[in-house]
Amino acid sequence: NASLAYTSVANSSILCSTSGLFTLIIGAIGGVEQFNSMRLIAVLSSILGVYSIVKYGTPTADASAMPLSWLGDMLALSSAALYGCYTTLLKRRIGEESRLDTPLFFGAVGLANILLLWPGFVVLQWTGIEPFQLPQSTTLWMMILVNALVGTFLSDYLWLKSMLMTSPLVVTLGLSLTIPLSMAGDIIFKDLDVAPPYYIGALLILSAFIAANV
Repeated sequence: NASLAYTSVANSSILCSTSGLFTLIIGAIGGVEQFNSMRLIAVLSSILGVYSIVKYGTPTADASAMPLSWLGDMLALSSAALYGCYTTLLKRRIGEESRLDTPLFFGAVGLANILLLWPGFVVLQWTGIEPFQLPQSTTLWMMILVNALVGTFLSDYLWLKSMLMTSPLVVTLGLSLTIPLSMAGDIIFKDLDVAPPYYIGALLILSAFIAANV
């Protein structure tokens, strides 16, 4: 998310989509993924599909107008690499779903965030980068609660379960489906006009997900 402050959504989406490639390489090194030509083609197809959608499927902002776009690009690429390390480490250390107490795991993650990240509020407030402020309306509180339950907890819970039941690569390529699906929602509910490359990109991403499961 920090990369979006410096580069365009298109660049950030494309670079973050390379998480599949990092996951495949790091997973093969870590012994949790099988590296073969089919999976490599699937990963490259997914990246190409994301590129086709965000670059040519819809109008996008010009990253050249952002003087620090290189910083945003590096943050997005670093995020993809760290994601590959994270998923591989979880799969390698946990292995099977039966070995994990999921509520305890997420409780530990939440506790660690509370204990370790709270100084960030003080720093952001003191520097003026992002002043701390509570939501001013009931609507905002509801949006935050729904996002916390559905967009964070439930999605992370399902992601972890599916990663342990399948593989890091399959889950990573499955997450790429959120790009064409979210845009499909805009097409249906907001009458968004998209170019033919959107449909080509969506087909490539779907094909990549199916190929990774073969």
